[in-house]
Amino acid sequence: MKNTIASLLFSTLLTAALPLAAQDARFFRVARPVPATLTAVTPEGWVTWTNTPTNATFTVQTATALGSETNWVDWVQIPVTNAVTVHHVFDPNPPSGMALIPAGNFTMGDNLDGSSVALPLHSVYVSAFYMDKYEVTKALWDEVRAWNGGNGYAYESGSGLGKAANHPVHMVSWYDAVKWCNARSQKEGLVPCYYTDAGLTAIYKTNEVTPFVNWNANGYRLPTEAEWEKAARGGSSGRRFPWSDSDTIQHARANYYSYSSTGYAYDTSPTRNYHPTFNDGVFPYTSPAGYFGANGYGLYDMAGNVWEWCWDWYSGTYYSSSPSSDPRGPTSGSHRVLRGGSWSNSALNCRTASRNSYTPTKRYNHMGFRCARAAGQ
Repeated sequence: MKNTIASLLFSTLLTAALPLAAQDARFFRVARPVPATLTAVTPEGWVTWTNTPTNATFTVQTATALGSETNWVDWVQIPVTNAVTVHHVFDPNPPSGMALIPAGNFTMGDNLDGSSVALPLHSVYVSAFYMDKYEVTKALWDEVRAWNGGNGYAYESGSGLGKAANHPVHMVSWYDAVKWCNARSQKEGLVPCYYTDAGLTAIYKTNEVTPFVNWNANGYRLPTEAEWEKAARGGSSGRRFPWSDSDTIQHARANYYSYSSTGYAYDTSPTRNYHPTFNDGVFPYTSPAGYFGANGYGLYDMAGNVWEWCWDWYSGTYYSSSPSSDPRGPTSGSHRVLRGGSWSNSALNCRTASRNSYTPTKRYNHMGFRCARAAGQ
């Protein structure tokens, strides 16, 4: 099938075919709450439509094939305050190895399994950003470290191990992940995000300090907890895992530890314990980045493989006071957030809303990270 991307708006059934290299066909439509009229679609993925009423949240849906209503799934929810809406729905040419997570609202949290730290459910608006499709691999970690070895960066001794070059890097503290993000930015000629001074002049390269952040910089950084969850949901809402067709998990979909007992009814894997494909008797039992299928936004391993560091300080009660737009966590704390579960954790930890935390100095063989970057609105 020819690689194309099309934009379909519900009210007019008008389609516009746009070339998109190395990506399957995809279609979009404004599905609700009321019909909308398409007025423009740009090759860069900006869509303009007119609508009534205003002061409502519109849902854009996507499908990879036409012909059935069951093919359509939610892509992004967009607060609309004007009669004319212009929104960056997709990006045919994102930065290499990254995917655009379009700006919009999503419902953060989970009321499926009685986890108090994932409550209350609350609507969060997240600005557009790019997310690594894959967890940072050992090969990429080593490539950046080889470059920054003579550029003033210093990491903990033994930081950054990996089962193989194409497996996720592990044994990385939060501090080393943040410094490495800066090194990756400088290596690629981008503006670093993390600094040791409020004036944002001294790039964070050494020691263990709580950095200041230039959120407008175009360099790499850790995603916020809200960004991570929005990305992991892949445009869907109310789901237990990063896929939209089921609320169960099996070894066919993720690398995690499946308990032999039936402690979690949603763990329906026919194989139990460590993932049999990667249990070779030598820890850790990580899997190659991208081994399993991607979620709705084209992101891999958002459940299992390794926990992923986020920017935020952790608080079990933060959701009760979280800002409704671009929350970045408490202003202080003792632990930083990790998301996603790992090869050594149960299905419970692989839920999209599951929250974990460690002190930012900790390094374990089930902890890694992926990067985010800001995107223009």
